[in-house]
Amino acid sequence: MSANFHPFIYFIDYFFGIIMWTLIGRVAMNIFQREDSEFFFMKVFVKYTNPLIRLFKPLTPSFIIGPLVPLYVAWFFYMIRFYLMPWILGYSVMGMLSFPLESEISRQIYQFFDSIKF
Repeated sequence: MSANFHPFIYFIDYFFGIIMWTLIGRVAMNIFQREDSEFFFMKVFVKYTNPLIRLFKPLTPSFIIGPLVPLYVAWFFYMIRFYLMPWILGYSVMGMLSFPLESEISRQIYQFFDSIKF
């Protein structure tokens, strides 16, 4: 990691990042599968994201169609990760802590493809 943050900060961001990407995954999976599908992965996405969707129900406008509600909830986690976390940590510039999870994943992908000799 490039910055020296307490490991707990990374844990919080990774946790929120996993939640955000799981919600996005549910929307993507819903393109190909119904929510009540017997497909294992769809069952997992629905089982683990339904409590969050219920939690955010009071904040969800009624005009959003059902399959896009998880994307709307994921937007809240994006906002927390991009704006609220740096603000709580006292940074004057937004984005100082933005997306360590994705930065680490992209760094690993770059290293993997750098190690392949064509």
